[in-house]
Amino acid sequence: MPNTPYSSSSIRNDGVSSMAFRPLLHLLLPLCFHWIAEEMTVSVLVDVTTAALCPDGTTCSQVIYINGLQQTVVGIFKMVVLPVLGQLADEYGRKPLLMFTVSTSIFPFALLAWNKSKGYVYAYYVLRTISYIISQGSIFCISVAYVADVVEESKRAAAFSWITGLFSASHVLGNVLALFLPEKYIFEVSIALLIFGPVYMQLFLVETVRQAPRQDQHSTGCLKIFKVLKERYVSMKHAGTLVLSSSTLKGISIVSFFYELGMSGISGILLYYLKAAFGFNKNQFSEILMMVGIGSIFSQMLVLPLINPFVGEKLILCSALLASIAYALFYGLAWASWVPYLSASFGVIYVLVKPATYAIISKASSSSNQGKAQGFVAGIQSVASLLSPLAMSPLTSWFLSTDAPFNCKGFSIICASICMMIALCYAVFLKEEKPANDDSKNSIEDVEAPLIS
Repeated sequence: MPNTPYSSSSIRNDGVSSMAFRPLLHLLLPLCFHWIAEEMTVSVLVDVTTAALCPDGTTCSQVIYINGLQQTVVGIFKMVVLPVLGQLADEYGRKPLLMFTVSTSIFPFALLAWNKSKGYVYAYYVLRTISYIISQGSIFCISVAYVADVVEESKRAAAFSWITGLFSASHVLGNVLALFLPEKYIFEVSIALLIFGPVYMQLFLVETVRQAPRQDQHSTGCLKIFKVLKERYVSMKHAGTLVLSSSTLKGISIVSFFYELGMSGISGILLYYLKAAFGFNKNQFSEILMMVGIGSIFSQMLVLPLINPFVGEKLILCSALLASIAYALFYGLAWASWVPYLSASFGVIYVLVKPATYAIISKASSSSNQGKAQGFVAGIQSVASLLSPLAMSPLTSWFLSTDAPFNCKGFSIICASICMMIALCYAVFLKEEKPANDDSKNSIEDVEAPLIS
């Protein structure tokens, strides 16, 4: 018998209030600590890696190319890893997969806490690449699937906006810590917070997937490996069919691809561009990131839940994509050091792309296919994230150098904005539809009551 989402009837003895909110609390609290820990290192990492690899200047092509290489390698492996992790979360449970993915960030930061010399920075990049392959995107996918298990469909967009809103709040707190903590303590504090996440999940997080008993417990090792590979192939094929057979999922996949193609390219080089073009340092990075984070909390946790019932996810998605285009153009054309702050203000709106996308995917998928659909679309996004640095890294390095054909240091960011324009065009014509009835054994699972109703 296949695994099924956790039924509300199995925990009704705890009372309605406990039943409704306790699972989400135990999910979101450790995730907040995890995101704070990761964000507080972002602005410091620019200075640490630049000091180790470019000791004679504010930036150099080496650090830009290494970050681009890291992003490409991560994208290549995430194409396979993300859909597989989504499938495993559907089959073996959300909790073990969440604990595994959030644990991987501990080791690379432990290296930098120990030593920040050139050799250790290279080793950090290796471990961080592995960590990104496993955790980047998958934490959100599995968390979204967990929320879909416990929240009814009409309230999922608001729930997803709360997740992304808490993500932004965590970014603000992380940047506050980075702003006021001495640099030598940042990685130690980050590691302590990263360890807290999986420990808390192990103790308090409730599993929402009931695992069926395994029929192959006495199989030989080779037979088990063959069966696992066969199951993965069949599951990935099913996920692909699921997405391609739905015009909504197919359309949102295209939107996500082009949006990620542009935005991941910008994210990979932005801080190095600001450091080279305007001489920004850790404090200014933290100020920009905090400004975006504070506004994002308001837009995701208050505005989106209020306006979503009236305008729908599609209009929110289109508005957010339009803001992302303005965000990229202002950064690319920045003519003074105050313009990046103006550009960052559009982040308050463009952050709504993620919760709107999650909600559209969730509505177009049955309850038993949440992990597969979210993971497959995330895999498509990873293809974009591996392609973007192939163009962005050399283009950024070229226009930041003295050999640039004309004076426009942000030209690569302007090019990235074209990808967001394409995403907006597809989003405008996106058709929203309900998931088709599941003809398999899982059909009865799709009508199970959610925990929050």
